[in-house]
Amino acid sequence: MYVIIIISIVVLLIAAIFINAMQQHRQKQEAERRTELAKQRVIVDETEKVIASSINMPVSSRIMGILHNRMLNALKAMNELASTTDLKQRIVSSEQAMTAALSDNSGSLNEFTLPDNDKMIIQYIQSVKKLRIMLRSEHSKGQIDSKVFSDEDKQLERLQVKVNVETLIKRGRAALQTNMLGSARQYFEKAKAALENQNPQDDYSTSKLATLNEWLNEIQNNLKSVNEKDRVRKQEEEKDELDELFAPKKKW
Repeated sequence: MYVIIIISIVVLLIAAIFINAMQQHRQKQEAERRTELAKQRVIVDETEKVIASSINMPVSSRIMGILHNRMLNALKAMNELASTTDLKQRIVSSEQAMTAALSDNSGSLNEFTLPDNDKMIIQYIQSVKKLRIMLRSEHSKGQIDSKVFSDEDKQLERLQVKVNVETLIKRGRAALQTNMLGSARQYFEKAKAALENQNPQDDYSTSKLATLNEWLNEIQNNLKSVNEKDRVRKQEEEKDELDELFAPKKKW
């Protein structure tokens, strides 16, 4: 009798341990599922924002196709973790958008235009940086081959340089309008350095370098003229002081 009771207790303990272990395992799986779902949702949201901001940026249709494919893969992963009607519809829309982008063989890029205010410029720069990060991520996942990655990353790098250079030029021109020659020269020199570091050079960098060199020469000549005027003025002031010092004293 006692033996049966002891065996029953042992069986119950083992069953309790087993059930507890199963519950912990399910909880762990559910936690991992939620974590992965949140991760994929972040990828979708970030990619969606970059796609929206890239519409007005001079990026290739191939880049847009890569972005749509990135979002599509994340949506499919989310659907496997928690399938919903909304997710299925978004997958269909994303597939259509990706196909449309990748089938666009025109290769044309929108003309680059610097945004109007500093806030928009900062957002523009951030979008280009995120584009390069996403491109690198897709390359590391094997979603795009090395040549495509290299070509598109160089294109984005040139765009990054353009934004930087055009921003510096804009600030330099504003400094010139207020006759702040020293500040203008610093902005133009930074823009020039950014272009000179670009390799290989293209039509944009060659043209802008010529313009910047012209502006810098004008500033240098203006600064020399200002310094000369200051020198002459100081000499005149010193001469007046000497004349006053050695002038014959009046007799009263």
